[in-house]
Amino acid sequence: MSPEKTVERPSRLLTWGCLVLCVIFTAGCPQEMANQPKYKPYAPGPFFGDGRSARPLVEGTVARGQARLDEHVYTGKIAGTLTDALPYPVTRPLLERGQERYNIYCTPCHDHVGTGQGMVVRRGFRRPPSLHIDRLREAPIGYFFDVMTKGFGAMPDYAAQVTPHDRWAIAAYLRALQLSQHATLADVPAAVRPQLQGVNK
Repeated sequence: MSPEKTVERPSRLLTWGCLVLCVIFTAGCPQEMANQPKYKPYAPGPFFGDGRSARPLVEGTVARGQARLDEHVYTGKIAGTLTDALPYPVTRPLLERGQERYNIYCTPCHDHVGTGQGMVVRRGFRRPPSLHIDRLREAPIGYFFDVMTKGFGAMPDYAAQVTPHDRWAIAAYLRALQLSQHATLADVPAAVRPQLQGVNK
């Protein structure tokens, strides 16, 4: 017998031995993980008097981080009235975040300038009002937060897609967008005015 065959035989025996042991251990494994003593959601159960296995939440229970006690931040209102004040300082990062979120969620209907001529409108969807009409320019900023939170008319709510902080960022950007479309030369810093006057000639 050659040395190669001698080495090969123990190797085969070891492989078969391992396979046999695996089969024995697998067959002997209890199925406790597969067959757990549990109830599936909405399954009936005999333990409680109402026949339900799942218990209702204790009244007044709020998930961690979901208390939302700040009326201004989470409703756009102060003492029940829509506010014209942002709950955060207006900073460049806030406006840039608002622009980014506006471009993602709002431009399909409102377009990049806010005139209500977005891509889906051009394809037959109902046209929203321009954000530059007097009624919306004079509306408190909390109004825009409220509309994004609850929806209005044909516009669905975006509470699930856009966080409260981002809704405020969008509202702040809307104000900047409105100002950009109704700005006059007097609103421009004096040092920049000659450049704009040169463009208009």
